[in-house]
Amino acid sequence: MRVLLIGANGYLGRFVADRLLADPAVQLTALGRGDDADVRFDLASGSPGALTRFLDAVHPGVVVNCAGATRGGARELTRHNTVAVATVCEALRRSGCGARLVQIGCGAEYGPSQPGSSTAEDAVPRPGGPYGVSKLAATELVLGSGLDAVVLRVFSPAGPGTPAGSPLGRLAEAMRRAMQSGDGELKLGGLGVQRDFIDVRDVARAVHAASLSAAQGVINIGSGRAVRLRDAAAVLARVAGYGGTLHELDGPPGPMRAPIGHPRPEPDQAGPVAYPYPDGCGSWQQADVRTARDRLGWRPRINLEESLADIWMEAACRI
Repeated sequence: MRVLLIGANGYLGRFVADRLLADPAVQLTALGRGDDADVRFDLASGSPGALTRFLDAVHPGVVVNCAGATRGGARELTRHNTVAVATVCEALRRSGCGARLVQIGCGAEYGPSQPGSSTAEDAVPRPGGPYGVSKLAATELVLGSGLDAVVLRVFSPAGPGTPAGSPLGRLAEAMRRAMQSGDGELKLGGLGVQRDFIDVRDVARAVHAASLSAAQGVINIGSGRAVRLRDAAAVLARVAGYGGTLHELDGPPGPMRAPIGHPRPEPDQAGPVAYPYPDGCGSWQQADVRTARDRLGWRPRINLEESLADIWMEAACRI
């Protein structure tokens, strides 16, 4: 099977590349903006015609698109997340290769959901920010393209390679600095938010499964379990061996101190979040992953503690 991977140097793309390369039946070609890509091509500025000529030359059976941007203003996000996908879809329509498209979407396309609920693929998307809007627009382009295509809506990826600017990455970096300086207290905000964390290696397995399957439409990729960021901080402290205290900057008025390894009881009413989780999904998100199980034969294998241990291992290397 000849696979064209777009965005192989990104956070998710690197693990998808590793997973595909481990399959002896896969011939992988990487397309991207970096010098180490097999073919250099910028989806945000390149023409569909140029990409079509490349597709006709390589003739892949599957195109996996992991490219995109998570940061920036609305214009930049639209260019990299929406216009780029429009280019891929148009090039595939023009090409004679007949390739299947596996598009990486995100849980932010759904927007805020009711606490305690699991979001299934038939939920009406209501993204709460420009990132989710740009990714939802890309999903709609794929679904309306008439191509053999599937969109994997990945919830909150975690594990090795987690960007330092992500909430878990910032948490690990703050803990590293505290340990390096001997500080016995961490001051953090937004720890009441609950997210569905899924290891990047499990995401790569899902992409591999989707490449081999005939499934179409949207499929959620998550753990199926929401975890409070405060609890993730407790696990991270345990694997890091940090015994300090946590000073939460959100919650009811006044300083609140609790051992980071022993989260405090929840108040009846949550206070304002000082530093909101930056995906526009409010206080809660949890995926319904039954479709992935039924249509891809996929289940998550790596638990959050292992993901956090790998995040910490990379952070600790900077001490």
